[in-house]
Amino acid sequence: MGKQPISILAVDDSEDFLDALKYMLEQEGYTVTTAPDGAVALALLQTEAFDLVLLDVNMPRLNGLEVLKSVKSLYLESEIIMLSGVDELKVAVECMSFGAYYYITKPYSSSELLFLIERALERKRLLFQNRVFKADLARRAMSSHIVSQNRSLLEMLDMAARSAASDSTILIEGASGTGKELVANFVHSNSSRKDQSFMALNCSSIPETLIESELFGHEKGSFTDATSTEQGLVEMASGGTLFLDEIGEMSLTVQPKLLRFLQTGEFRRVGGNKNLKADVRIISATNKDLRQEAQGRRFREDLLFRLNVITLHLPALRERKDDIPLLVEHFLSRHAGSKPPKRLDEKALEVLMKYDWPGNVRELENVMERAAILSQDDVIYFDDLALPLKPRSLHDSSLAPVAGTIQVGSPVSMGDMQKAHVAGVLRSVSGNKEIAAKILGMSVKTLYSKMQAYNLGELH
Repeated sequence: MGKQPISILAVDDSEDFLDALKYMLEQEGYTVTTAPDGAVALALLQTEAFDLVLLDVNMPRLNGLEVLKSVKSLYLESEIIMLSGVDELKVAVECMSFGAYYYITKPYSSSELLFLIERALERKRLLFQNRVFKADLARRAMSSHIVSQNRSLLEMLDMAARSAASDSTILIEGASGTGKELVANFVHSNSSRKDQSFMALNCSSIPETLIESELFGHEKGSFTDATSTEQGLVEMASGGTLFLDEIGEMSLTVQPKLLRFLQTGEFRRVGGNKNLKADVRIISATNKDLRQEAQGRRFREDLLFRLNVITLHLPALRERKDDIPLLVEHFLSRHAGSKPPKRLDEKALEVLMKYDWPGNVRELENVMERAAILSQDDVIYFDDLALPLKPRSLHDSSLAPVAGTIQVGSPVSMGDMQKAHVAGVLRSVSGNKEIAAKILGMSVKTLYSKMQAYNLGELH
């Protein structure tokens, strides 16, 4: 793995000057492309993104100021340094007002130009970091370690740590809410790419018509809202890791393009005709059985083979209930802020251990966050827990159901029994309140009052 070289476009109508400039910059490790005038420069910029443009002011056909305006309106990520043989304050001010990083007058020393180039590239890096700021915040907000004492999960993490050293693709399997992105971040943080970007894309949250643009970027004018050329996530994460969550939701039209990228490292922006390259590690995740999806021709089998060089299975919370006490302590500490964390009552913990956790770790965190906020004591009791249809008494915990339908004769209050009955009737009629009210023998207004009192919300 290596960083992509910095690409510079040098534009000047003097061939001798361009040759000398190209030689000097290549000696410094830059990749340099030259253009003899502004028209050629704009043609090059339509097919390739440059980190920096060194632009002569006075040129035939299209002068530097006109090129600057076009570049800044189309390719906002290219920094511009203007080069001029004339020291004119008015021109310098005009260039800076249109977005040039600096205006330098010929002749100048090599060290002076190289210093300006480094400063301009540093500014570009800062702008890039600003674009991925939210993604970095989300990654840093995650726990630095995964809380577990469960043997199967620890074995999976050991395999993830050993896999991190390679650049092989990884497929993380697990139900929603189990922490697949946390595992992907764990792999990234233990890899040689840890100091580079970790970016995530949820394939189920992006419309099919836009996901290709999100991944590979687009050229200006490639579709209605494409008012400028934009990089995709594979370029923005180059050198680092790209996490594709819910990969099973990716459309069949985009899958072959992702497969080609995995095979060659090359891609094209939407509307582009030039092959670009990016060095990024792909980690994907799914809550589906992709083998069954491939058998049903809803997912490409050849893409599946590319994605799951290494497969990590993340167990559901119901399969690792021995972690619940640790997770509870962890979440209460996280949400305590500057105050001492609250404690969980023994009976409340007993309820949590019996509950089936269909929403997995994410649901547990939400329950504990709510309880920590709303409980009035330093101890969180059974009644502070927001779990569906839980009994208010655990005197006979072997008989008391924690989730699901409360049976007649269960040791629960009449209030909870009525709540369970109202909820069950509403579900049986798909939330139709008029029909439910008739079955229950009450007015629609009374039913609304019951739903509000029992905090039932909308049931379907």
